[in-house]
Amino acid sequence: MMSLLASIPSPSFNSIGPLNLYGLCIALGVIAAVWLFGRRLEKFGFGTADDASSIAIWAVLAGVVGARLYHVATDWEKFEDNLGDIPKLWEGGLGIPGGLLLGIPVGLWMARSKGIPISVAATCAAPAIPLAQAIGRWGNYFNQELYGRPTDLPWALEIDAEHLVASYEVGTTFHPTFLYESLWSLGVVAVLLLVERRFKPGPGSLMGLYLAAYGLGRFWVEGLRIDPADEVAGLRWNQLVALAAVVGGMAIFLALRTRPWPDPPGVLPEELDDGVSDEGSGDEPAADEEPADADDDEVDDDATPPRGARTGEDNAAT
Repeated sequence: MMSLLASIPSPSFNSIGPLNLYGLCIALGVIAAVWLFGRRLEKFGFGTADDASSIAIWAVLAGVVGARLYHVATDWEKFEDNLGDIPKLWEGGLGIPGGLLLGIPVGLWMARSKGIPISVAATCAAPAIPLAQAIGRWGNYFNQELYGRPTDLPWALEIDAEHLVASYEVGTTFHPTFLYESLWSLGVVAVLLLVERRFKPGPGSLMGLYLAAYGLGRFWVEGLRIDPADEVAGLRWNQLVALAAVVGGMAIFLALRTRPWPDPPGVLPEELDDGVSDEGSGDEPAADEEPADADDDEVDDDATPPRGARTGEDNAAT
């Protein structure tokens, strides 16, 4: 048994009446993500909170299906003789990589069907997804699952005997990987919003940055976990998937970071170009009129953004 200075106690329950706390954490994460997604659609002028809700219904359903199928496929030995356990989501077992792989494309497709450019929808959703993950990860705490290797750090996690991985003694404390990933995800939200505010990357690029940041954190957290997993070349399967997310995400970010923004719907070109000097526009002064002072005609490039661009205020964190 390991000596310890302090620890995070294991929860004494994982449901309140018929309400399963694992499912509640997932639901609260989804609600928060849809709220942020809707706020960002409105801020950029490409949709409403109602659009966000209707898009999220299909994206979340697809994400849950993808996450469950990924978990079943990567832990098939647990289900091959118990196929009836596959639908039991409340018992845990959602693989985030599978959820992203199916949920993001479905969500972007639904956004496109509503006239929202895919690149804009991806930008609006980028910080909303890790916000959902940060909240949803607490479901693993209530289920006492997916914890890391033993440690006696002050924030070590206690685990009940019935949830211990085989070969560990009762009283052993572990790395709270659910907490690490939750905090990492909150940090990713903050970084994405900061990058958006300060550097104003092109539409769609923020989703690539999210994928890279998620993959980096998942690679680290996955390396701490002790639950059984398939390995390839000394790495857990999910670590390889995380590395693919880092490489693919950075490629997306670099490819799209300078892409111009599309015009919001309902904005006429004349409105966007109003006040911008246009050489050869036909507004020549009459022959008998004196030209206005140069200072009066001079256009402040910083005051009027180019067509389709976003000002610093427009890109402020929501």
